[in-house]
This record gives sequence, structure tokens and C-alpha cells, in this order.
Amino acid sequence: MAEARAARRQPGRRGPPVNRQDLYERILASLYAAALDDARWPETAGLLDEFCGTKGNFLVTGDGAARDEVDIFFARFCFRGARDVESEREYFGVYHGIDERLPRIRTLPDGRIVSNASLFTEEEKKTSALYNEAMPRGDARDSLVVRLDGPGGSRIVWSVGDPVDGGWSPDRVETIGRLLPHIRQYVSVRQTLADARALGSTTAVLLENMNMGVIQLDRRGRMVKANDRARSILGREDGLRDKDGVLRAGHPGEDETLQRLVARAGPFPDGTGSGGSMRLNGENSVSSLVLHVNPVPANGAHAEARVGALVLLLDPRERGDIDPGRLEDLLDLTPAESQVAALLGQGKSIDGIVAATGRGESTIRWHLRNIYAKHGLTRQVELAQLVATLADLPGGRR
Repeated sequence: MAEARAARRQPGRRGPPVNRQDLYERILASLYAAALDDARWPETAGLLDEFCGTKGNFLVTGDGAARDEVDIFFARFCFRGARDVESEREYFGVYHGIDERLPRIRTLPDGRIVSNASLFTEEEKKTSALYNEAMPRGDARDSLVVRLDGPGGSRIVWSVGDPVDGGWSPDRVETIGRLLPHIRQYVSVRQTLADARALGSTTAVLLENMNMGVIQLDRRGRMVKANDRARSILGREDGLRDKDGVLRAGHPGEDETLQRLVARAGPFPDGTGSGGSMRLNGENSVSSLVLHVNPVPANGAHAEARVGALVLLLDPRERGDIDPGRLEDLLDLTPAESQVAALLGQGKSIDGIVAATGRGESTIRWHLRNIYAKHGLTRQVELAQLVATLADLPGGRR
């Protein structure tokens, strides 16, 4: 986009000294607002650039073991608060297939920050089109890269662009490390909402979503409202319950963790709360309840007078089994394709489908590509949403 390209040409920001702690709190508030609405991400990216002292940053999440089988869930290339769609298209259309770094990025330990240059061999630095053409244009040759474990076995790759001035001092790298838990949490909540087809919903509209449990907490951490799915989960009192308006976990150790999460999410006089996630083990079942706590900034677009945080609940027991035979008829799939589609619709990852079917990963991905071709799809999340829609029709689950 023109504004993003122009932003790159702007000189480094000058002006009065920035209150670092205040800027950090603004980043947290912006991250948790952006988790609810993708339109907020460029603003967040601009704050990240300001805090890290960088010319841009690039966030990509996806799944897949091979270069040509990667399913991208989210990709944003931003420069000082402006998204650059042209650069995104150029990278994935021209350079992604020849990006020498990808096999090395996939094997990076979770949370390890490395220099972009270290991901190329000395010979590749001489010959790589990405390193010699695209990265200098995009102010990313001297960037830093980190890989994080994402939800459902996915990967998060965050790259911060070249520094505005100076190099990568230990303090500046430590600053980036301080942000990583919040980047991971942002992706986890955002992906949960995307899977539930709820991105961009207000806190009130979220209560109407039946694809996940939603609970509103006030600024003291007490329950304000809950949707039907959440009330169903709480009513079982299997791993999570409502005790006089307070969420309590069934196991003492898990309850301590839950209370810390809720306490941290509430706004403080000197700053914004922080989000977090955990799993709750049921007392009468083997499946785990996934719980996300996301602060609601007081001055954000999703703010409501009494709502201080949202609790999002995912319960594998409530998804039910999706009837592959019905998918076979409705989507004109083979029996093998319908089984893969049904398992994906139940929330299983590629690894989970491999384990459930006994087939190889390449076979599963081959079936997925065939399904995509039949229905004009490009991503796993699109197929999962289609399956979920069909499964919610009468007779869709069993």
C-alpha cells in the first residue's frame, strides 16, 4: 500500500523522550483489542515498532511441515503502523517458495530470538534473491526472527525489521523478548475467535456466539454475563464452576492458576491487565477444557461499562462427532476425504488426524488439497468453518 511504502521512507521518529512503561502498557491494551478485531493490528504494529526501535515488523501464523504445504492463517507486514499488502503478496507470490530460511525457522526452539543473517549460509548470502533483493527494499536484512509454538500445533513467526538507529544491543533484544508471551497470547485468542467466526464482534455480540463459551467479567473479576454454551459448561461442574459469581476450577492447583489469570486480567491503576490461557482437567472426563482470558481495554472499541475481561471456553466434549457420511453426501467427497474433513471440523490438527486415521501426513494433505479444489477453498480454517456450518444443520452431528 502506498502509505506503508511512504512510511518506510520517513526518517526515524524524533521528539520528546517516550515513557517506556506507558508505551508498554499501551501495547498490551492494543494487543488485546486487536485480538478481538483484525483491523486494530496495524495500530498495534506501529506501537511495537516504536517500542522496539524498528522500521517494521512482520507476523505470520500457519501450519504445515513442507514448504509447499503451508497453510497460512494470518500474515501482516506492517511499517510504522501501516499494513503493506503489496509486500505480503510479493513475498508469498515470489519469494516464499525460494526462502532458504524456512527449514531452519521451523526447527528453531520456541522463543529463541535469532538474527535474520544467521538463517542464511555464507554462500546463500551471495546468491539468495530474498536476501539480496527483497530484504534490503523492505528494511529487513538486519532483522531479528523468533518462532513460537502456536495453538493446535501451529507456528508463529514474528520478525522485527531493521533497527531505526544503532544495532541490536542486549537491552533491545531483551525488550523484544519481554513482548513474546503477549504476542503468543494475541495469536491464541485471535485464532480462537477466527475459528468461532467471531472476529470483529463486540463483547455483547460475542454472547450470542454458540461456537464457544463466552463469559464477561467485571473489573473485579466477577461474572457479569455468560452465553448458553458457557452456562452449559459451568452447569456440569466438571473442571469449572460458578461459585457465587466467581469462576473456580475443580482442582486446587488449577484453581490457583485460574485466580492468578483473572487477577492479572483486571485493569490496574497504573496500567493495563494482561491475558493468559490454561487447560482445565475435568473430574469426570479425560478431555481438557481450554480457557483464554482476554482483557477488554477501558477505552477500546469493545469496551463496555462493566466489562473488564472476556473468558473464552473451548470444550472438546461439546463439539460432538461430525457425521462423515453426511459430509460425503453434501460436499461430494470420497469416504476418505469426508473422514479427514470431519476430523478437521472437530478441531483436530494435521498431526491429530494422522494419529486418528493411521494415514501419513502427505496422504492427509493430499486429501485436503482435493477437497479445496472441489469447493474453491485455500485454507484449513475455511474448510473447518464450512464443516461446522453443515454440522450445525439438523442431523449434522451424531
